[in-house]
Amino acid sequence: MSTESERQAVGSLRAVAIDAPDIDRLATFYEQLAGWRRLTADDSDDDDGDWITLVTDDGWRIGLQQAVDHVPPVWPGQDRPQQAHLDFQVPDIDAAAERAQQLGARLLHRNEQWHTLADPAGHPFDLCLKADEPRTLVAGVMLDCPDAKALSHFYAQLLGRPVTSAADGTTMIGEEGAQPILFQQVEPYVAPRWPDPAYPQQIHLDVLVQDVDAAERAALGIGATRLDGACSNWRVYADPAGHPFCLIWLT
Repeated sequence: MSTESERQAVGSLRAVAIDAPDIDRLATFYEQLAGWRRLTADDSDDDDGDWITLVTDDGWRIGLQQAVDHVPPVWPGQDRPQQAHLDFQVPDIDAAAERAQQLGARLLHRNEQWHTLADPAGHPFDLCLKADEPRTLVAGVMLDCPDAKALSHFYAQLLGRPVTSAADGTTMIGEEGAQPILFQQVEPYVAPRWPDPAYPQQIHLDVLVQDVDAAERAALGIGATRLDGACSNWRVYADPAGHPFCLIWLT
């Protein structure tokens, strides 16, 4: 549906990062719920003690970032918005929801096609029915925004992926089964204000680049904003909806 994939990507999706006050507890929850595998220090290039990296059977890389002052979202509503959430595909949503609650999740909403729960850090996630797939898989990560079409086009250019779906205030870049990113229009929308803990990011994306200076110029050129955060191998930016994301490079 889009020509953005024909352009050179600024970078590639490295990880989806989730803030939490107790990353060991959250890692254990997702290991037991979805079968994610925790990387050891030898397996991971992330050597920060405030970070745990997990990988999924279907190729996602999930980072858990220690946030001692984390303010959990309250879903639904925009007083303390979720900002983003993960969608899972499961063969039996009732059984998966029961298992999640046994592991420490809270049930927030249910219908015949999906159940919404909050993980132990308070982040909402959806369990979506896919009866012909026996595994628990990450179907996608969805970002809240005021304009789904505009934000999907930004990320299509950032990551070099086509816009593959657009309907009813929801859009998607990338293909199903290939780590798609989705965007849902929210009204009223309250943007994060990183690093203000009163308006937390909750979840952010890490984008792997080869030349950070060139990547920064390209990201700013398509609508990103540089934020006051950097280290030896990452810099922080905001997308047009205010979601922080990092350009990272391997050292």
